[in-house]
Amino acid sequence: LSLCLSLCQEVKIFRALILGELERGQSQFQALCFVTRLHRNEIIPSESMAKLRQKNPRTVRQAEEVRGLEHLSMDVAVNFSKGAQLSSHIHNVCAEAKEAIYTREEDVKFWLEKGVDGSMFEVLPQTSDLPDLQRCKLCADRWKPCICSYSLSIEWYPCMLKYCKSRDAGGKVSSYKCGIRSCQKGYTFDYYVPQKQLCLWDEET
Repeated sequence: LSLCLSLCQEVKIFRALILGELERGQSQFQALCFVTRLHRNEIIPSESMAKLRQKNPRTVRQAEEVRGLEHLSMDVAVNFSKGAQLSSHIHNVCAEAKEAIYTREEDVKFWLEKGVDGSMFEVLPQTSDLPDLQRCKLCADRWKPCICSYSLSIEWYPCMLKYCKSRDAGGKVSSYKCGIRSCQKGYTFDYYVPQKQLCLWDEET
């Protein structure tokens, strides 16, 4: 799992590499990319991020705050060859997931208002379009289309600044930056796949 942030375009990219099961006819691994809007209050400012220094980079860190699970319906596909117009990071981060880059219609509307070319987006089939479309975990035929679900967790990331208070000689209280607070957050993504064979892990959840 990797997470990439493109602050100026307000883009957040999740990449997941899933090891294949050879006995089930899968290749060595499967790559997925989920692209969503990055809200400014989700992470600390970039100038503060640049000043971060890890004294012990091999230490396993525990998040101070566990944020709620976010369930996202990824109902739009992103064209890999045009994705650089949205974020220059898509070309590198999602190179192994060229046919599996997903986003949400509500995020697309936001980016279109910012001037992004709409030709890179394609709305995926939904249950309203295909009445027989099921969730993959309920679908018995591995070659039928279905709605796949994939969950991941960001175990530790710098989510906000810490502020401390000081008092001067005259008794006036002021605040100053004194550290960084860390968070943990889980995500579940639902998205269309043309055949259940691309979503076999959903049988086990």
